[in-house]
Amino acid sequence: MQRLRGRLSIFSKIVITTVLLLIPILLLYSYSNRIASNVVEKQVRLSHLSQLTFLMNQMDSIIENLSMFPVIISYDPYIREFISVTGESLKAQARVTEKLSLQSVSSAWSNDLTFVLPGEKKVLSSNIYINGTKNWPVDRPISQVWQYDEDRSRGFPAGTFIREISEPANAITYAESDAVFQVRFPVQNMSDMLDAYKKENRSDPFLYHPDYKTIPNSTLGTSAADSIIRNILDHASGTSGQQTIRIEQQRYLVSYVKSRQLGWYLADYVPVERIVSPIMSARNWFYSSIALLLMMSVIASFLLYRNVQIPLRKMIRGVQRMKDGDLSWRIHYKSKSEFDDLIRHYNEMAEQIQRLIEDVYTEKLRSRDATVKQLQSQINPHFLYNSLFFIINSAMMDDRDAVIAMTENLSAYYRYTTKVENQQVTVADELDLVRHYLNIHHLRMGRLEYSIRVSDKMRCEPVPRLILQPLVENAIIHGIEPRVGGGKIVITDEQDDQYNRIIVSDNGVGLSEAELEQLHQKLEQHDSVTEELGSGTRNVHQRLRYQFGGDSGLKFRNAPDGGLIVTVTWTRNNGGKSFVIGEGRMG
Repeated sequence: MQRLRGRLSIFSKIVITTVLLLIPILLLYSYSNRIASNVVEKQVRLSHLSQLTFLMNQMDSIIENLSMFPVIISYDPYIREFISVTGESLKAQARVTEKLSLQSVSSAWSNDLTFVLPGEKKVLSSNIYINGTKNWPVDRPISQVWQYDEDRSRGFPAGTFIREISEPANAITYAESDAVFQVRFPVQNMSDMLDAYKKENRSDPFLYHPDYKTIPNSTLGTSAADSIIRNILDHASGTSGQQTIRIEQQRYLVSYVKSRQLGWYLADYVPVERIVSPIMSARNWFYSSIALLLMMSVIASFLLYRNVQIPLRKMIRGVQRMKDGDLSWRIHYKSKSEFDDLIRHYNEMAEQIQRLIEDVYTEKLRSRDATVKQLQSQINPHFLYNSLFFIINSAMMDDRDAVIAMTENLSAYYRYTTKVENQQVTVADELDLVRHYLNIHHLRMGRLEYSIRVSDKMRCEPVPRLILQPLVENAIIHGIEPRVGGGKIVITDEQDDQYNRIIVSDNGVGLSEAELEQLHQKLEQHDSVTEELGSGTRNVHQRLRYQFGGDSGLKFRNAPDGGLIVTVTWTRNNGGKSFVIGEGRMG
C-alpha cells in the first residue's frame, strides 16, 4: 500500500518539477527584460532626438540655400546692368523681375526676392504686392542676418524671416546703400514641415525663441508647450538636449535642437509610456505565455499520468505478482490506448505460462523476464517524456515540421531499440540509430551539433546491438549539457589488420587524469561496486570483451581541445574485421 501511495504522488512530482523549471526562467527573463528595457528605452530616446535633429538639419539646409539667393541675384549680369544704367526702362525692369521670380521658385519653400535701389526709389520683387513700391522706407536698418518680422504686403499680418545684403557691404541702413538684395520666407513653410513630421511620428513639435512668438504646428497643445517652455526651453543651453517632465500627471520626454541658421529651438515631446509600451506589451505576453505553458504542463502531466503511469503501474504490479509466483492474476484495466494491446498480450502470456508451468516453466520465465528487463532498460522514460513534451509544445505552436521530424526520429529510435529478435546488426544500423537519437536531441536542445564520418567498408561490419547509442547518450548528458553554449559530437572510424575502431568524441567538460584512471578501473569491477558508473557503458564494455576477446572494449582519453574521447575496439572477424565504437562519457 505504501508503494502504491508513492506511485500516486508522481503527478504532484511532475507538476512541482515543472514549476521549479519555470522559476529560473522567470527570474532570468525578469533580469534580462529589465536590462533590455533600459537599453531599448535609451535607444528610443536617442532615436527620437536623432529624428528631431534630422528635421532641424533639413530646415537649416533649406534656409542656408535661401541665404544664398541675394548673393546669386547680386551677381546676375542683367541686374548688374540695371544698376549701372540710369534712367527708366520698363523692359529692363521686367527682365529683372523675371529673374527674381525664376530664382524664387527654385527653392522648395515659398519665398520672396526683392531688389531695392534706395537712391532711385526703385523696388523690384518676385512678390507682386511689393513690386514697384515707391514709398520703401530708406531709414530702416539692413538685416544682415535672419530676422523675424511681420509681413503685411498681402493685406494681413503673417510671420516671416528676412535676410538682406547691400552694396556697399558695410552699409547699415537703406539710406547708406546703393542697392539692397532681400530674401524673405513665411513661417508657414516651417509649420507645414512640422505638420508632416507630426503626422509621421505622432508627436507635437514647435519652434521657440524667447524674443518672438512661438511657431506651432497646426494642432499644437498650448498648455503642454507653455509648460515645456517655462520649465525647459527658457533655461536651455547648448545645441541639443533631452529632459523628462511631468505634465498633468503624465510623464513626457522632451527633446530640443537649436537651429544653426535662425538660433530658434525646435522642440518636441512624446509620452514616456508610448516609448516603453512595446516593451511592456512583450513582457505581458511572455508572462501570459508562461502561465499558459504552466497550465498546459499540468494538463499534459495529468494526461501522461493517467494514460501512461497508471497502465505502467498495472503492468508492473502484474509482473510483480508473476514474479511472486501468482500466475492466476490478470490485469483488468481499459486504458483506451496502445496499452490495451500490451495488457492483452501480457494476460495471454501469463495464461500460456500458467498452462505450461510443468513444461519448461523455469526456462521460459527467465527468458521472458530477461526480455522485459532489456526493453525496460532501453526505454528511458525521461527521454520519452521530454520528446513527447517537445511534440506537444511544437503542436501548440503550430510547428508542423518540428512535430513531423521529432515523431519520425522518435518512432525509428524506439522501433530499433525494442526489436529483440536479431541481436547481430551492422555498423550502418547502429549509426542510423545514433543519427535518429542525435536528431531528437538536436530538435530538443537546439545547441547540439554532430558529424558522422564512417567509411562504407566499416558500415558493413557486424556488431552486437546497442553498442554505440549508450556512449553517445552519456556524452550528451555528462559532456555537452553541462557546457555553456552547447557542443558537438564527432563519430569517425579506423581499421587495421587486427582491430576495428569507431571513435566518438565530444567537446564537453572532460575529465581529469585521476578521474580517467578511476574510470578504467571501474570498468573491470563487479556490478555491485560500479553502480554509479552507469550500467549502459559497462554493459557495452563487457559485451565487447566477452564476444570478441583480446583488447576489445572501451578506452577513454581527454581530447586535446577539451572534451572526452571514447574508443570502442573489437577484433576483426572473418579475415580480420575490426570495429571501434565511439567516444562518449560515463553515465
